[in-house]
Amino acid sequence: MMSHKSAWNRITLWASLLFVVILGFSRLSYGMFLPGIQRELGGSYSQLGILGTVNFIGYLAGTLCLPPLISRFPDRKHAINRTTCFLLGFAMIGSAFSDHYTPLGLWRFAIGFLSAIATVLVLSIAMDAVRPAEQGVASGLIWLGGSAGILVTGLSAPLTIDPSYLQGWRYAWAAMGAFGIAAAFGFTVVTNKRRLGKLSSQADMKTPDQERVNVYRLLFSPEKLLFLIGSYFFFGAGYIIYFTYLIPYLVSKGIPSLYAGLIWSGIGLAGLFNGWIGGRAIDRWPSGFTLAAGVSLGTIGVLGVTTGDLFLTALGAVTIGLVSFITPPLMTTSLLRRHVPQHAYAACLSIATAFFAAGQIIGPIVGGVGVQQYGLQFGVASSAIFMGISAGLAALYGRKQRKPKTRDLHLGA
Repeated sequence: MMSHKSAWNRITLWASLLFVVILGFSRLSYGMFLPGIQRELGGSYSQLGILGTVNFIGYLAGTLCLPPLISRFPDRKHAINRTTCFLLGFAMIGSAFSDHYTPLGLWRFAIGFLSAIATVLVLSIAMDAVRPAEQGVASGLIWLGGSAGILVTGLSAPLTIDPSYLQGWRYAWAAMGAFGIAAAFGFTVVTNKRRLGKLSSQADMKTPDQERVNVYRLLFSPEKLLFLIGSYFFFGAGYIIYFTYLIPYLVSKGIPSLYAGLIWSGIGLAGLFNGWIGGRAIDRWPSGFTLAAGVSLGTIGVLGVTTGDLFLTALGAVTIGLVSFITPPLMTTSLLRRHVPQHAYAACLSIATAFFAAGQIIGPIVGGVGVQQYGLQFGVASSAIFMGISAGLAALYGRKQRKPKTRDLHLGA
């Protein structure tokens, strides 16, 4: 049998460092760099928002390709992850050399595709090594890497969005890609030491009972996980609107780049605590109500932008970072881990992530329309609508969990 580790171990540490790149650098940094990209490449924020959508189309494509890929090569999960993570770092570097919308769009698509596969596989590989009772904490530790990426990206604001540094965003993306390559190498080294345990656990994947698992019936049944998946979809739409248009809104208000960067960094800094708090909370109260509470507070935080006051906007941003930026992904990760068989976890998480990605595709489009029609402030505030729906669905999932017949999920086809 494969021995399990505590939540605090070298594998989760390197997984967290990879998530700095997978989430913070490769995807969410785009919203921070948007003003600098616009100054150099031109175009409206609505047009540039389409490139954000292209990134999430790639993300959706990656999540949809992963289940058949794992099914076709069940013994090659580590190799697929290793290749994907290294390619992600190189794609980040490549995007820094874009001189037009078209190549930047292609790079954003590739980055989305690769980051989707890396998200699922890094989580799956790392969580396999952790004791079940501590998997919520482990998930929090891994996801807080994304918060660290936000923090670092925000601190780079004087270089990346200040008009005096026209190509600052290029240097930042190249450095982020190099960091991603180094993190991929470290994760590869520490996970290679568990290959024997991995092989023994894969032998369990081929038992007759496990072959009869119907993943889609498990995920899309209203009595099982449907409301959790729905909550993840709407959160994806809501949070990406906020992260895409917050910095452009602050810049349009004439706020100095340093202050805008500090607000962005405040989200990441608060998210570092959120990863730890949220992980412990979901281990102690593994319920949809726990998830709903965090998203609800984040919805209130979004509404700070409607006041037009810089302090309340910053306070709302920190609130989002503290209770709802990392909370939904890490809690969804942990709840799925509790309610699906180990061998089916990667496939289930991949499908759930596909819905998350679909929400992120819709979000920038809806937000872009709002920005075009009513301005940046309205566009940012519209994310509260989606996050509110997400909180409601999470609460419905928590209510379903209370019913005795849903506590023990029957996984037969």
